[in-house]
Amino acid sequence: MSESFPLWSDEPAVQDLLAFRAVAETVADAIFDDALDPVAVGLSGAWGSGKTSVLELVKSEIEKRSITADSKVLVISTQPWSYDPAVGPKESLIAEVLGGLNDEFDTEDPVGKAGLAAFKKLVKKVNWSKAVKMATRTAITMQLPKFDDVLDLVSDDPESLETEKGMAAFRKDFEELLEDPALQHLSRVVVLVDDLDRCLPDTVVETLEAIRLFLSAKGMSFVIAADEDRVAEAIQQKFGTASGGQEEEDPAKLYLHKIVQTTIPLPALSRFDTEAYLFLLLAKSDPEITDEIYKELVAKCDGLRIDGGSLDDIEGQDSGALAEHLITAARLTPILYEKFHGNPRRIKRFLNDLNVRRAISSRRGFALKADEVAKLMVLERILADDFRTVLDWLASNQLRDKLEALELAANGAGQADADSSSPAEEAPAKARRAPSGESEDKFSSPASQDATFSDTLRRWAKLPPALDATAISGYLYLAASFAKIEVIDTGLPERLRDVAAALTSSLKIDRAGVTDAALKALPEPDANALVSHLGRRTRDQPAIQKFTVESLLRMAEQRPATLPNVIAALKGLPAGEVETATIIKLRTLDKASFRTVLESWKAGTDDPQLLRAIGVVEGAWSGSNGN
Repeated sequence: MSESFPLWSDEPAVQDLLAFRAVAETVADAIFDDALDPVAVGLSGAWGSGKTSVLELVKSEIEKRSITADSKVLVISTQPWSYDPAVGPKESLIAEVLGGLNDEFDTEDPVGKAGLAAFKKLVKKVNWSKAVKMATRTAITMQLPKFDDVLDLVSDDPESLETEKGMAAFRKDFEELLEDPALQHLSRVVVLVDDLDRCLPDTVVETLEAIRLFLSAKGMSFVIAADEDRVAEAIQQKFGTASGGQEEEDPAKLYLHKIVQTTIPLPALSRFDTEAYLFLLLAKSDPEITDEIYKELVAKCDGLRIDGGSLDDIEGQDSGALAEHLITAARLTPILYEKFHGNPRRIKRFLNDLNVRRAISSRRGFALKADEVAKLMVLERILADDFRTVLDWLASNQLRDKLEALELAANGAGQADADSSSPAEEAPAKARRAPSGESEDKFSSPASQDATFSDTLRRWAKLPPALDATAISGYLYLAASFAKIEVIDTGLPERLRDVAAALTSSLKIDRAGVTDAALKALPEPDANALVSHLGRRTRDQPAIQKFTVESLLRMAEQRPATLPNVIAALKGLPAGEVETATIIKLRTLDKASFRTVLESWKAGTDDPQLLRAIGVVEGAWSGSNGN
């Protein structure tokens, strides 16, 4: 059975993972404060900051407090952003409120029947024909109270809600309706308004006007979850008002604050909150962690937040699944906290993208651990410029050397040297041409080479774990395809790219398609550039050495002038990654030319199988020349 990589829903959380209950309780305090009745409370935060989750917590808190009350609190949720565009926003919100009240009439009781009659009288004051076609039952007709006869409830009265007189009449009748004996079991009507900041200016203003219409009635409360700045911008666009000066408030905000008495800002996640949120999301998706254990983890994180502790204090974090999730959360927190500014939705989307990458990578055969993919995801999704730099390294077959140099610059003794550049380390996308006398050091480990790296790339390199170029190259090609970035070695002359691709192909027919005559005909600079490319490709991706080494040896045979660089390329292949078949290829070659290659590999490995293969080649050389 394949490993599962679950995604997190963008729906509001059932559990409070963000420590927002304190905000929800503060909102509930305002709603239940008789001195503020009626009241409209703003809940302000950027998109993705958790406003919808807080509204759910507010609803839960209201229901909890209502249990011990003598009367009922009716909670109505509405989203202006999802209103039918064919229906007026004002009419839609009124329909939501009236639809909620409709279910509160007891039609079996004479008092309830009388109240329902008054209710229908109020409904007729709304000019529903503005929005509802008589031949259809649209979304709004479904929201309105029990339409046995739609025509009976439609008013074409021009004095409906389009004039001050009509609005005043509706307001008066609505106040009387809430005081009707049929609704005396209701102490409050609380309307939770979400996503207003996503709406067009006309919808924003009409919704606020509808709220203002209800706010004269005692017992009415509104909680408006929206980014206050975005709502003010919509008001400004609608009315064409100017921005306020340094010493005065914007007219748009003055308008908003005439309706919303107070606004409670939703705090961004702190660094601890970010780490705890990451940990809890990771733990939630782990099938080994039961619901009971998960509840304990949520409670523990809440306690640590209050007491000032750290996630290290969580029991059972020394080993197993919890330890892995804690480590991943700790590693991701510094960069995600800074780059996402404590935004829960962006954090959740990052984890979803992470699991998508893990799922696809797994099915593509890339054996990468979660923390490795997470580190690559930080590069791909957050550090876009550095991601392109690393793709340039991949394209020019310098990924291994550059990553090793970066590791030294970020974490090792090579930091002091990393600030100066060297001719040996050119721009990442430029493949270096190899003159016939080029030093063998070109393909050696970069431990002594200088490099210049951005501060963000160095910081990324400090993020554990260290990455193996061979293991991650496949993932980087995949990530580049997601980003629609072509991975091309722009330093290799275009005239040589097809030849290079054929010589490194796993298909024999492709490699054979480049004839010996074609290799002999290459100009000397092109021949050396091709050897340089094959050498870097061999070192960078040892898994394809079966094909690249064959092509390197063909180049040495057809173009003897390239032999020194072919030797350097073979010595650049790390001994620990040399395959037995690669060693055996040297058996029929000239000992004087390739002896240093064999000595280099022999000195760098203690693998018995490789040493036996080296012995076979040495024996063949000894037998052929008498030494």
